[in-house]
Amino acid sequence: MAADPRAGNEPASGADLGADHATLVFDGTCVLCNGWVDALIARDRDARYRFAAMQAPAGRRLALAHGLDPEAPVSLLLLDHDGPHLDSEAIIRVLTGLGGVWRLVALARAMPRGWRDRVYRAFARRRYRWFGRRQACRLPAPAERHRFLVD
Repeated sequence: MAADPRAGNEPASGADLGADHATLVFDGTCVLCNGWVDALIARDRDARYRFAAMQAPAGRRLALAHGLDPEAPVSLLLLDHDGPHLDSEAIIRVLTGLGGVWRLVALARAMPRGWRDRVYRAFARRRYRWFGRRQACRLPAPAERHRFLVD
């Protein structure tokens, strides 16, 4: 993992993210979504991705700015140098951005986006039932704090 230029693993703010970073806005109460964030943190050696729970102030602002309801999160939002991306396209971009064998996920783009997004939405509607829901958003470990957007 690349060293973070900020001393003390301070939490990130929206203002200190450069063009080489992307922000993933996720459902902070979803057990599956939190597992996804944990997996990304473990695999993102270059610390390219930053995270914001939709239920936290920074994530809420980003979600609302892109037409998402943080009270009923059914979409994943990725903000990168190419702009905002939702649902299946967000997942494909994040995974291919990890490099290596993960680039093969780009083959999913052979399927029409409408189909991919329908599958994503059907899964998203059932994720609480299948994986569970937390009462509150997860707090990042001290070593991860610099990867999360806070106010």
